[in-house]
Amino acid sequence: MATTSANLFNWTQLNAEQRLAALARPELPDTADLNEQVRAIIGTVKQQGDKALRAYSQQFDGLADNPLRLSDSKKRSLLASLLPERKAAIELAYDNIRKFHAAQLPRDIAVETSSGVMCQLKSRPISAVGLYIPGGSAPLPSTVLMLGVPAQLAGCPRPVLVTPPGKPAADDIAPEILYAAELCGISEIYTIGGAQAIAALAYGTETIGKVDKIFGPGNRYVTEAKQQVSQDARGA
Repeated sequence: MATTSANLFNWTQLNAEQRLAALARPELPDTADLNEQVRAIIGTVKQQGDKALRAYSQQFDGLADNPLRLSDSKKRSLLASLLPERKAAIELAYDNIRKFHAAQLPRDIAVETSSGVMCQLKSRPISAVGLYIPGGSAPLPSTVLMLGVPAQLAGCPRPVLVTPPGKPAADDIAPEILYAAELCGISEIYTIGGAQAIAALAYGTETIGKVDKIFGPGNRYVTEAKQQVSQDARGA
């Protein structure tokens, strides 16, 4: 197969079979183990709440004491480190995304289908939404904007953001994520990731209140957790 690097293909030099192989999705490991692992994490969070979240932070992130909720003082400190040009870039993206979504806002409809019979369509915001934002080595402020702007325009009373904790401190998360969240009016931010974050949003803990719907991308553990909680009438 003609390539210029391990992951870069010269498309014009590939035959039909090679092109199909290049476009094929990678084979995923056995999902049976994944299903059970995620189910166990969700069950532990449901039973132990914050204790489980801190234990998983210790196990997966090497953090001895995760405060879970990002404090206002820490947020201000992190935002102070953000370069002006990065702020400007995030503001530009925010403005463009907001313009696009504002044009799609639904309108309430009232129609008299026959004499004395009124049919109405009303749109109301979800009371509480959980927004999962990937972090770590590749923080995504763009995801904050793509999820946070529609929630803001809809008038969602309680948008909640969760993102994996940073190192060496549990509350060292990318200031770009925080600035995007601030533009979207999101103040409730938790430093927790993975399937355990989805479980916390779906069922609630002592610190993290339950939400009604969860949005956002993640790895296969996050995806599996979202699927499992969505199939539970008590989940989100």
